[in-house]
Amino acid sequence: MEWAEFLGHLYGTPLPDAPPGRDVVLEIDLQGARQVKERHPDALVVLLVAPSQEIQRQRLRHRGDDAAEVDRRIALGTEEMRLGKELTPFVVVNDEVDRAVAEVAGILDLHRHLPPDPPAGHRGGA
Repeated sequence: MEWAEFLGHLYGTPLPDAPPGRDVVLEIDLQGARQVKERHPDALVVLLVAPSQEIQRQRLRHRGDDAAEVDRRIALGTEEMRLGKELTPFVVVNDEVDRAVAEVAGILDLHRHLPPDPPAGHRGGA
């Protein structure tokens, strides 16, 4: 469904085989999200962000990233935030798991109940 090369390694997501009426949730980076949107324009993209750079720095250190990798990811994160906001209006701050999950679920529920976009070139009215 999407793929990228990152630090000399190939990463990707196979095409999902979801049952009808079920959602597929992908945890992917912005490059992958763009690829998915190109192939599936109706896909919903939600950008999850850390509450601050300092908290992101702490999370990266806690998972074992070295200082150089942490600094690189923090710098990249600033650019990703800017690009992510161009890709989607849905930005969720990942500060408390239960609250962030509820917010994403609310966005998904809203998205499910929106009327489909009209075909390109179609105008409503008489």
